[in-house]
Amino acid sequence: MTDAETLAERVRDGELRLHDLEEHADPDVAATARRLVIEAETGADLETVGDYGFPAEVAESAIENMLGAAQVPMGVVGPLAVAGGADDSAAAGNRKPTEHYLPLATTEGALIASVNRGAAAITDAGGADARVVKRGMTRAPVFRVDGIAQAETVLEWVQANADALAEAAQSTTSHGELLGVEPYVVGDSVFLRFAYDTKDAMGMNMATIATRAAAEVLEAETPADLVALSGNLCSDKKPAAINAVEGRGRTVVADATIPAELVEERLGTTPAAIEEANTRKNLVGSAKAGALGFNAHAANVVAAAFLATGQDAAQVVEGANAITTVEDRGDELYASVSLASLEVGTVGGGTKLPTQSEALSVLGLGGSGDPPGANADALAEVIAAGALAGELSLLAALASRHLSSAHEELGR
Repeated sequence: MTDAETLAERVRDGELRLHDLEEHADPDVAATARRLVIEAETGADLETVGDYGFPAEVAESAIENMLGAAQVPMGVVGPLAVAGGADDSAAAGNRKPTEHYLPLATTEGALIASVNRGAAAITDAGGADARVVKRGMTRAPVFRVDGIAQAETVLEWVQANADALAEAAQSTTSHGELLGVEPYVVGDSVFLRFAYDTKDAMGMNMATIATRAAAEVLEAETPADLVALSGNLCSDKKPAAINAVEGRGRTVVADATIPAELVEERLGTTPAAIEEANTRKNLVGSAKAGALGFNAHAANVVAAAFLATGQDAAQVVEGANAITTVEDRGDELYASVSLASLEVGTVGGGTKLPTQSEALSVLGLGGSGDPPGANADALAEVIAAGALAGELSLLAALASRHLSSAHEELGR
């Protein structure tokens, strides 16, 4: 009997629990034992789940009760030419596009083919410009007070003691920087929305730990009592207008101009038709639906890029918070996508997993940047340019009525 089989038998006998296994064996043996237990309990065959290509120990900080791995097909978009603000090789306003290959992991057939079509049009037109225009990972605790008079006392203290809050928050991290604290009052609840520059980390954990330290100072110095370290004004992994307006993580904009003849050659339609499709679908249709995102399918590219590069997949909720604009300028088409709350990092979390690390290396963006934050900025810019390529291609397919035939042709 193997070590894994012995462990599995002890679980079935009630001696051990599934989450205890790493205390009795190395992570790979523990994962094997866990699969044996689940197979016996459910009748499932987990052979493929257990056929993963990295030591289980590298995933210990990313997963509990590991069985194996879920493998998602990964493709590539490119070359996609992007001139980004994170590239300091040339003077501001005079940056030359660099060609990138963007790995995307998805199970949606035709997606990568479509994004590649948009990328080809953008690249042939000279490339996209992309800029991170705002940074700030947020955490918003909620405090209890007796009423509005005490709330005013708390707000006055916060305004007068910004340095003390910053000192407490930044004592927990060697990288994070507190950018500001925005107060909100609802009756006897006080919310403080802390915003941090987390450099190359996505920074959610960093912001949470730093905010806890600041909250302890606030409790000691004011009548406020902490109720919850997250009061949902952050707002993390939920659709929220505050993120559409104020941003979260990185606010990034990508745009491009494409000559009219290239629109017809590459996208099979006209600037006027794409503009009308965007206005009636992405703007009017989204407004009528009460949508937060005014775009065609930006979440498609964001989700696929997140899976490929090890981002927190649930934050595609915020990543879909995007507005696409299109203008027919006669001899050319102008198109942009503005992502209000793209939460990405190149260090920490899932970026450490081997597959995701390799995907980041395709972009040349693994690890910390120089200066700190440059790699995460560049990743946000390339993802935004990829989202723009996807928007252009889908809008063109709709404008030319080729959407269903493209899916049929690719057998999807």
